[in-house]
Amino acid sequence: MVNPYLEIFIRGLGAFLGVLLITRLVGKTQVGQLTVSDFVNAIVVGSIAAAMVTDIKESGWYYLFGLLLFGLFTLFAEYATMKYRPLRKIIEGEPTILVHNGKILENNMKKLLYHVDDLMMQLRDKGVFNIADVEFAILEPNGKLSVLLKTQKQPLTPGDLQLPTRYQGVPSELIVDGQVIYQNLQQNKLTEDWLYAELEKMGIKSVKDVVYASLDTDGKLYVDTRRDTMPHLTDVTDKPPGGKISQ
Repeated sequence: MVNPYLEIFIRGLGAFLGVLLITRLVGKTQVGQLTVSDFVNAIVVGSIAAAMVTDIKESGWYYLFGLLLFGLFTLFAEYATMKYRPLRKIIEGEPTILVHNGKILENNMKKLLYHVDDLMMQLRDKGVFNIADVEFAILEPNGKLSVLLKTQKQPLTPGDLQLPTRYQGVPSELIVDGQVIYQNLQQNKLTEDWLYAELEKMGIKSVKDVVYASLDTDGKLYVDTRRDTMPHLTDVTDKPPGGKISQ
């Protein structure tokens, strides 16, 4: 007879791998932008995985089969919605305008069971505190609010002022947790010797002492070491220097 704890461990590992496989199959879109159907899928997958781990009276293979089957259904639905736009609208829903030219559209709010407090909360989250400044506020299928301010309330950009700008790309990671990212060195046409020489200029003897190092598009090297020496460390808590809060 298999030890119950060992069986739960094996089932837990199987459930973890199954959920991980489904997550990888459906891609980053479903994970990062959770629609109503995605939310339901997540609950069902989680429930099956939990039952697989805890219900040791039933065969774990049944739950694993159900988990993979539900994953295939989810994957099929994702491909179907990609190909057929009307089906995508039915499953994932459509965006709804809640504010137009500073006016709240109450009928659309009622259809979604969406009240004014929700609207104001999400507007404030976007940095908008006056609803009169809003040209459009659109509730997306994933529950997020997209806001377009009126033109006179939008912040100026260098393009508005016709000012020239410099290209700013994504910095290249050269060292992460003491490990050199050789691929990024090659992409920037740099050598390991160059990197070590730059570290020596900063007084760093070993790459293991570096937590993070990156190179920006201007060629500037940023390095953070494990033992930072800071003259003053800002504390945002209310605790006094002794650590105890006075009465």
